[in-house]
Amino acid sequence: MELRVEHLAARADVSVDTVRFYQARGLLPPPRRQGRIALYGDEHVLRLERIRALQARGFTLATIGRLLRGELDAADESLVVALEAEAEADRPESFLDLAELAEQSGIPLGLLQALEQDGLLVPRRHAGRAGYTEADVTAARAGLGLLEHGLPLPDVLALAKQHHLAMRAVAERAVALFDEHIRQPLREAGLPDDEAAARLVDAFRALLPSTTELVEHHFRRTLLQVAQEHIESVGGEAERAAVDAETARRLDALTS
Repeated sequence: MELRVEHLAARADVSVDTVRFYQARGLLPPPRRQGRIALYGDEHVLRLERIRALQARGFTLATIGRLLRGELDAADESLVVALEAEAEADRPESFLDLAELAEQSGIPLGLLQALEQDGLLVPRRHAGRAGYTEADVTAARAGLGLLEHGLPLPDVLALAKQHHLAMRAVAERAVALFDEHIRQPLREAGLPDDEAAARLVDAFRALLPSTTELVEHHFRRTLLQVAQEHIESVGGEAERAAVDAETARRLDALTS
């Protein structure tokens, strides 16, 4: 079977522009040329069906390209599905766009757009699109609370950028450790695809909550310690007593 591009698009239920876009991204093999006419075959129809199926499961085009080129294997595909499932665990029924987030959080849309551009506001990706959730509304309101208590916006943004860079570096190192000590050995062990995928997903699901719990616990403990040390050095007796009592209460809550 040989199809011209418009017939291929109709057969796969996509637009001609989509076919050409996928081809430009290297997701489709080149067509056979008959003069100036491009002719496509069964392999192109199957490839388009595969791309759409992966997109429906939440895979990005970059990941789809690596899967199609054989740079990622079945175990990696299962890991991507597990990542999506983890994001789904607390996903509300619908996503919010940036304007809806602004409306529900009370933060100006222009400020949220600037935060998103700087990487300080990170949308969640699901089924090929990005959006925000109720958790983002809660976090945005918490940031607004900092300003309402008198912290200057430029200083808060500068601190947020510093925190983002530090956390990004920690996250990248954590992922690198997972890849080096878990993913790569599993890929090289010669296990059946199903077993390698199951082991990789099990390791991810065990390590993710442990890692996030460690990071959250350490930051909270360090923040309280630094606050206590600061007030001990500059505060009066009443301030020190109040901070000591609050710190003790929070430490008890953390260890209970």
